[in-house]
Amino acid sequence: MKRLLTTTVAASALALMLAGGSAVAEELDPNAKPGGDIIITYKDDVATLDPAIGYDWQNWSMIKSLFDGLMDYEAGTTKLRPDLAESYEISEDGQTFTFKLRQGVKFHNGREMTAEDVKYSIDRVVDPKTQSPGQGFFATIKGYDEAAEGKADGLSGITVVDPYTIKFELTRPDATFLHVMAINFSHVVPKEEVEKYGADFGKHPVGTGAFKLGEWTLGQRVVFEKNPDYWNKGLPYLDKITFEIGQEPIVALLRLQKGEIDVPGDGIPPAKFQEVMNDPEQKARVVEGGQLHTGYVTMNVNIPPFDNVKVRQAVNMAINKDRIVQLINNRAVPANQPLPPSMPGYDNDYKGYAYDPAKAKELLAEAGQGDGFETELYVMNTDPNPRIAQGIQQDLAAIGIKANIQALAQANVIAAGGEKDGAPMIWSGGMAWIADFPDPSNFYGPILGCGGAVPGGWNWSWYCNKDLDKLADQADSIVDPAKAEERNKLWGEIYIKIMEDAPWAPVFNEQRFTLKSARMGGADNLYVDPVHIPVNYDHVYVKDVQ
Repeated sequence: MKRLLTTTVAASALALMLAGGSAVAEELDPNAKPGGDIIITYKDDVATLDPAIGYDWQNWSMIKSLFDGLMDYEAGTTKLRPDLAESYEISEDGQTFTFKLRQGVKFHNGREMTAEDVKYSIDRVVDPKTQSPGQGFFATIKGYDEAAEGKADGLSGITVVDPYTIKFELTRPDATFLHVMAINFSHVVPKEEVEKYGADFGKHPVGTGAFKLGEWTLGQRVVFEKNPDYWNKGLPYLDKITFEIGQEPIVALLRLQKGEIDVPGDGIPPAKFQEVMNDPEQKARVVEGGQLHTGYVTMNVNIPPFDNVKVRQAVNMAINKDRIVQLINNRAVPANQPLPPSMPGYDNDYKGYAYDPAKAKELLAEAGQGDGFETELYVMNTDPNPRIAQGIQQDLAAIGIKANIQALAQANVIAAGGEKDGAPMIWSGGMAWIADFPDPSNFYGPILGCGGAVPGGWNWSWYCNKDLDKLADQADSIVDPAKAEERNKLWGEIYIKIMEDAPWAPVFNEQRFTLKSARMGGADNLYVDPVHIPVNYDHVYVKDVQ
């Protein structure tokens, strides 16, 4: 097990500003030998491999294997480093970022990548026609509002200085901008391939990554093959990765135990958790992830009666979080606010909504719902999520709310949440928020801010408080490390105000556990990163390759 510590982004970003950024060759694992392949299983098919669209834990690492961005993280850590950028400079006022690109980097189609491709890729994410859930990440770049509303052709704040230099001008200092340049939405795509395939680009991905798509048979398998022209020489170690689709988690575990696969991608089935942990041989191969994670129930504030804050507060008081945690073998702790306890900005003094069905009934009566009401609770259909939803269903029934469970494939739940009138309630489990980077701002913009309340977005409560958006901008303008506590305190205040409006019912903060095969090497960081940083499959190898 490998646990990773986080620091405030304000401190780390400014340190990078002062030091300047330059590319450092990654140290290759001396124990790794090139060649071989691994097999990873998933129950559900992949929704997309388009970096502008894909935004769930399943496809995050898959996309990372096919594409690169200007920045990345050192394997298995939260430490930023240049990637497609060779170096970068940041102005003294923290509002202009200039990146020098590597020369000779090629897309999988053989064409060299240039600064024009970087600009095109980010303009594409912000273009409302793309309906990217990552649009809001780029809100600090000049010209964002016009581009996001479709009134301008691209972002005015992005300038191609020359084929290997690109400049970003921001409307304010942004302590998180380098992290934004490392997430999948910033990954670079070739315009000609996007235009060739249109909406189907996600099924025909072309990037600069360590692997390229070899095969995609819907409902059966996705195969990645080694990119022989990858710019980072020596990587990847593997020749091939096969993702087998349609595997029930329990079947996948049995196959792992027989040596037929290498990673059950959906993790250890809850029903088998104690059995695995009580077996010394299997326990030794368990990878435990200390994640910046929160599992929550969203309530769509546009759909009655969840447009009434008292109804939302009643739901918070109705859920017995301790009992829900027991349903997953205590692999989590009860949550009382959107931020997990290890995230900067977490308010240790805030107690949240106590479990109090009687008070919840009083609030429903005050909201004019004394007789209760009927609604729908959407949930991903992979265990234990339906069982958790049933527990929530029972708690809601106790105060008069009849919640009919809609257990669907992950992609269908995500699609429903991205529609303004699509889902009254969603249990986020299996898709619950794991931070894109270790900073409190990341729990706001995509899932609670106005920028995420868009078609295809991940703000499934459709909650939008413009006053809090302004406070969030104020917090992210604090880049001085000496003021890190001030910034964290402001973020804490933002989340407590959100809890007063109660668009969510936070339920628990979960640890993630999975198994790897005995032959896998370079995989100590598999699902261990405490944030939503993708697994670097290019650093994984098999020990039995001769």
